[in-house]
Amino acid sequence: MLWSGWGDPERAAPLPDAVTGVLRDLLGVKPRGAATVALEDLAVPASPLTPDAHRALAAALGDDAHVRTDAETRVRHTRGKSTPDLLRMRDGDLAAALPAAVLLPATHDEVLAVLRLCAAHGLAAVPFGGGTSVVGGLAPETRGPFVALDLRRMNRMLDLDPVSRTATLQPGLRAPQAEALLAAHGFTLGHFPQSYEWATIGGFAATRSSGQASAGYGRFDEMVLALTLATPEGTLDTGRAPRSAAGPDLRQLLLGSEGAFGVITSVTVRVRPVPQTRSYEGWSFPSFDAGAAALRRLAQDGPRPTVLRLSDETETLVGLANPEAIGSGELKADGCTAVAGYEGTEEDTAYRRERAAAVLRECGGTPLGEEPGRRWAHGRYAAPYLRDALLDAGAFAETLETATFWSRLPGLYAAVRDALTATLTEAGTPPLVMCHISHVYENGASLYFTVVSAQGEDPVAHWTRAKHAANEAILAAGGTISHHHGVGTDHRDWYLREAGPLGTEALRAVKHRLDPRGVLNPGVLVPAE
Repeated sequence: MLWSGWGDPERAAPLPDAVTGVLRDLLGVKPRGAATVALEDLAVPASPLTPDAHRALAAALGDDAHVRTDAETRVRHTRGKSTPDLLRMRDGDLAAALPAAVLLPATHDEVLAVLRLCAAHGLAAVPFGGGTSVVGGLAPETRGPFVALDLRRMNRMLDLDPVSRTATLQPGLRAPQAEALLAAHGFTLGHFPQSYEWATIGGFAATRSSGQASAGYGRFDEMVLALTLATPEGTLDTGRAPRSAAGPDLRQLLLGSEGAFGVITSVTVRVRPVPQTRSYEGWSFPSFDAGAAALRRLAQDGPRPTVLRLSDETETLVGLANPEAIGSGELKADGCTAVAGYEGTEEDTAYRRERAAAVLRECGGTPLGEEPGRRWAHGRYAAPYLRDALLDAGAFAETLETATFWSRLPGLYAAVRDALTATLTEAGTPPLVMCHISHVYENGASLYFTVVSAQGEDPVAHWTRAKHAANEAILAAGGTISHHHGVGTDHRDWYLREAGPLGTEALRAVKHRLDPRGVLNPGVLVPAE
């Protein structure tokens, strides 16, 4: 992965001149004043890992090659992929986020040994999967050195039970690798978030990931039947059956724990047969409210598509790639576009598509045919590459997401949009704010906002103020601080307000029992002590 951007450098492409002109005329975007620092020109300090710690860790991992302290490896494990992360990396700012070493364990027992050694040598430990965190999940708050536990060597499918339709996977498996292993046996996870090409199985579990086909396949935390956790205090195994009444479900405590309670070393998930057919189509609605009402009908009464999304008027306009309309200053689209996708057997797909189409028409929808659906499916993983191009051109682009109940959705949508617009405008960087409903449930839905503005004199400071305002608006409007990006350090303080004082103390108690020395990802979920 590109160290200062997203994904495969070969797929990076500059913005067309017409789009650059629109950004300049509409948002006042100016070219970046300084070029990205080259990897070889970064000022990387020597590793603070002591010789004693290095020897002990190498012995635990069986080879000195699995304890890497070279500059490039450490840089490539610095921070995640949020826009502030990337801007800091492009400026060569490695402060407080550069690991002392990158460790590559291959087994559960090696992870246990490493965590005990980290506690003994005063090292913090940050699990590292695909490095795709966008909420500060890979920049621990620690006064001393830390190591990154890169789980790439733990990349096998340990078991497949075709009768029960379950698979046990190691955490370092990247999603495409997992899909390929499962497909060889006729199965799929059906989990396709935007980070799909780079994210890992362990990362999905640690962040309660939600894929773009969640309407049909469910969220990742709904797929997990069992998992194993390595902690400095030992091993925690959870999940003996698909469902149980044997007390509180410890799986739910560990899912979403983001490396603060332990390192996930295996995950057992339910799998589904590879679909016989996939089809995606577009629908137009006269307004965002009308489209949301239609999505609610399908989510509550069915039949539910596998993929169901709705863009607001601004996102619809920009998604139509119509620079002339944007540049005119008339940010008004002709309605909103929804995408409905269906996967499964030929018979089931045809049935759900026909019945859903009747509901969408009844709710005021106009069919747009398969082209919008095909366009969405073709570009579903391309947005992060577009963000890199926008940063190169001098624009600032970032996302945030939330969720709430259907009755609160209109108020939450307006509150977050207004908070972002007002705060960035006051900072002198008036934004383009777009939104879509990305995941639907019987009782509510998520909202995914995309913000584009000029970078201004201090883009990180501008965004920090805007993000804080949006976070406050989310809580005030009854939303959750994150639907699928996770908590990290960026959302932690608002997450603790959601949990409340007693809930926060319960989290601290769990953290203290599993990690009494504070080794694991300090500052994530709860403040470091």
